[in-house]
Amino acid sequence: MPAKRPPVPLSRERIIEAALHIADSQGLRRLTMRRLGDALQVEAMAIYHHLPRGKEALMDALAEHVTAVRVEQAATWQETAKAWCRASREVLREHPGVLALALTKPPKGGTTLAIGEQVEQLTDAGLPDAADAVRSLRAFVFGSVAVEVQQSGWADPEVDEWTRRDERADADFERGLEALLRGLQI
Repeated sequence: MPAKRPPVPLSRERIIEAALHIADSQGLRRLTMRRLGDALQVEAMAIYHHLPRGKEALMDALAEHVTAVRVEQAATWQETAKAWCRASREVLREHPGVLALALTKPPKGGTTLAIGEQVEQLTDAGLPDAADAVRSLRAFVFGSVAVEVQQSGWADPEVDEWTRRDERADADFERGLEALLRGLQI
């Protein structure tokens, strides 16, 4: 008889990954602590050891997971801004189930640190009013992903497979990003 494998230890990271999977495949409304416990093969109460504030802490952690994006400083502020916008878009597109949290949860923890780093990078690269620029860039990224997810059919129960890659959406995003960056130079 084969030896029984020990259970995978529960961790904050494992909880977040399982919660992301549920939210992305079934929607945020279907994400309950009980369903999450079932997915992790633990009692729901075990999750509270890693997230003492329960579901509110879980929602904060999910929002932070998709909004605390960091990139390396590039040669120019424009290249740094492009890298951040593209990376942010990809994370948000990977997890459409938590897009609503990204749009509505105030920045906390790692997200606040990432925003501060973005402002610092753009300031160091010579962009005046970098804080205003970061707010504009975040608004553009979040808005464009929201429209893209809305048009993709992700939330439509009649759609079997939503379109994760849309060349038109990619072109629209790049065109909008270039226009925004030109506007920030003025």
